[in-house]
Amino acid sequence: MNAWMRRLSPVLSLFLVACQSVNGDFVHKAELSEFTPIPAQNRIMNAVKLRWEVRDDVAAYCAAATGMGKERAYNTPPLACAIWSVSAKECTIVTAKVTTHLALGHELRHCFEGHFHQ
Repeated sequence: MNAWMRRLSPVLSLFLVACQSVNGDFVHKAELSEFTPIPAQNRIMNAVKLRWEVRDDVAAYCAAATGMGKERAYNTPPLACAIWSVSAKECTIVTAKVTTHLALGHELRHCFEGHFHQ
């Protein structure tokens, strides 16, 4: 976690992210590569109350929840998203009725590490 995130994490309690880099037709190479989890003391949360919400309208819901904008959501519709609250130590993963282990694991990582996309 960079210095900027460490300074803001106590102030900002609700984060969310919509991910469109994990789908069945195109998987970004980074999604398949191994990664080293950041040290526990640098994660945004370690003990998380987790919910998994399955929706028919996952693309529209995640786009709206993240403020993605209709044009960007149309061009690269999100397949899933993670919504987390550091202060409540809670995280909700939102997916469609049909998803992949890759998408679910990707969103779960957001619950612990926050915004890890480069």
